[in-house]
Amino acid sequence: MKKEVTLTIKGKFVNKYKSGYPLISKEAILNLNEVTKEGTIIRLVDEKNRFIAKGYYGKQNKGYGWVLSRNENEQIDQRFFVNKLKDAINYREPFFNSRDTNAFRIVNGEGDGLGGLTIEYFDGYYLINWYSKGIYHFREYIINALKELVEFKAIYQKKRFDVSGKYIEEDDFVAGERGTFPIIVKENGVNFAVYLNESAMVGVFLDQRDVRKRIRDAYAKGKNVLNTFSYTGAFSVFAALGGAVKTTSVDLANRSLNKTIEQFSLNGIDDEAQDIIVEDVFHYFKYAVKKQLEFDMVILDPPSFARSKKTVFSAEKDYKNLLKEAIAITKDEGMIVASTNSSSFNMKKFKSFIDQAFSETNRKYQLVEEFSLPKDFKTIKEFPEGNYLKVVFIKKLS
Repeated sequence: MKKEVTLTIKGKFVNKYKSGYPLISKEAILNLNEVTKEGTIIRLVDEKNRFIAKGYYGKQNKGYGWVLSRNENEQIDQRFFVNKLKDAINYREPFFNSRDTNAFRIVNGEGDGLGGLTIEYFDGYYLINWYSKGIYHFREYIINALKELVEFKAIYQKKRFDVSGKYIEEDDFVAGERGTFPIIVKENGVNFAVYLNESAMVGVFLDQRDVRKRIRDAYAKGKNVLNTFSYTGAFSVFAALGGAVKTTSVDLANRSLNKTIEQFSLNGIDDEAQDIIVEDVFHYFKYAVKKQLEFDMVILDPPSFARSKKTVFSAEKDYKNLLKEAIAITKDEGMIVASTNSSSFNMKKFKSFIDQAFSETNRKYQLVEEFSLPKDFKTIKEFPEGNYLKVVFIKKLS
């Protein structure tokens, strides 16, 4: 039985935690200095020592740990994690039964009551992401729970709790038989090459699944599409398969070129007929203006924070200006797909950036539709920051 440490929640935060808020934050706790060891089980009480919740101590960029249970007598043991994973897997049953998608998330952190942890499924392979040493402390329980509940080809892991939340480089194999990479997975009938053994990024961001499908099914036909911050070109692949006349993919990372060619060829698309450009997106915008290039659709999905040699991009500060650059090279009646994964502002604030960008460029616009996280990325209303994805389809009016 692990020793528990009792932490006292300040009066003004008590109701927030009682109503289900899961993130243990510095400013809410009176005696946080009493716990130092990651993975320590903590009891949260009010100033009259009345029980509120129990969780674990684990530092990550968001806070100092997560609530796991509101039941004072519940043991955080093997059974606990088996039950949590079982519920999470049952919730994804429609995905396991899908014929045209075999890549999705089966545990989404605090959305499934397991803050600091995500698990993804790639056609029989499972990938665990640990976001703190605190949750990694329970790795035996969690890996054993997964082994008990599912059949798997292999289990891989990413430790993402290095200094400042960076990924720790290693081979990442945990159990089963080592895969031969890439493995080819399907998303809505489209092929993706996935590498579970290379780096923190595996080749596709699963949270954009619904958006990619929508672009293919409703928007791409006959269009000239620019995909910025394109990574491995997933949006470009879906646009091309949806009948885009041409796609242009722009990303600063050198690896993006070969990765994008690979995704095109897996889907029978001639990469020679597409443009794949390794360049700073901000330089490309200036080039496009100079050459008077215009696009029917511009996809903007920047990282929430990025640094290149010359520019530092922060979504909260710089998204409006990014939109202005995009507006300048989008044809009248064309579409901008504006996306952000920043959890530091909500959809209302995001729409205010859109509004400012259009008014500062003296253009009118229409919001056509919007997306947030897909169903497998389960979230809870008590933690709105967890529903970080915001995507808006914006029509630039003539």
